[in-house]
Amino acid sequence: MMNQSPTEVEKARGLHRFAVLTAGATFCLIFVGGLVTSTGSALAVPDWPLAFGKLIPAWQGGIRFEFGHRLAAGTVVVLTLVLMAWAWRAEPRRWVRKLVMLAFGLIIVQAVLGGITVLFELPLAIAVTHAATAQALFCLMVSIAIFTNPRWETRPHVDDPPSRIPLTTLAVATTAIIYMQILVGALMRHMSAGLVIPDFPLSFGYVIPPYWNEFIAVNFAHRCGAVVVTAMVLWTVVRVLRTHREVVALRRPALGLFILLVVQICLGAITIWSGRMVIPTTSHVAVGAGVLATSLTLTLRAYHILGAPNRAHAIESRASSRVIERQVTA
Repeated sequence: MMNQSPTEVEKARGLHRFAVLTAGATFCLIFVGGLVTSTGSALAVPDWPLAFGKLIPAWQGGIRFEFGHRLAAGTVVVLTLVLMAWAWRAEPRRWVRKLVMLAFGLIIVQAVLGGITVLFELPLAIAVTHAATAQALFCLMVSIAIFTNPRWETRPHVDDPPSRIPLTTLAVATTAIIYMQILVGALMRHMSAGLVIPDFPLSFGYVIPPYWNEFIAVNFAHRCGAVVVTAMVLWTVVRVLRTHREVVALRRPALGLFILLVVQICLGAITIWSGRMVIPTTSHVAVGAGVLATSLTLTLRAYHILGAPNRAHAIESRASSRVIERQVTA
């Protein structure tokens, strides 16, 4: 990237900007999808891919949210297709081009899952898979936006202080746990178990619910997951601020992750206290995606900034060993 001509650099910036736009559109798609669930409009349009046998149905009631979701999904499909064609022509790194192709394939799978969800009237497994794929697609789009940034290849390498659990490992674990928490939340939403425990932060006035069924179990699991996510995020943020405060590329996503976590906890509480009002409930879904994407950003940057020198040193060591072996053999 450092040896590119000004024209090539400008092309790379254009691709990056479009990747950011596509990632932003994917985030909006998650918000609109959350609106469908929050308003109970998932089956407002009972057929697919048409809507009441038409391309454009009457915009009334829940149809506005469900058909709006389809329009948003179609927009993301088109943007991803353009991004794939653009990357194929302008992106020199083969692995990045393959990543964009994977994103396009994933959004097609996502669209098919959405259609199956409608045609089979919201089967729980498919509905949760649809939500899981949406989050995976968003993470993939964010990754592409990060990798296409012209500054990605020019970030300086930094040594990570020795520790029992490296920051890269900690960041991966935090991101994985956040993703699992989102899946539990999706399961809870599609089971309509969001208010089965009506109070917060207690559960029926107790720390642990005094009685159980499958709905209470899923709801309480989501609350316990929130505690685990909070602990992991705080651990990760504190580690970054203690050991790499001067590295802006790590400090900013770490602080952003902390702020989003606080907002997410508040939205979760408001969702319960308001009886699942549409805006806070949907915002809770969207901000959850933001927490996941920010944790992923921190993870990718940590691997790039902290892990690359170790890999380079390992490659150099292997090359030196081969040279020595050849000299000894000779």
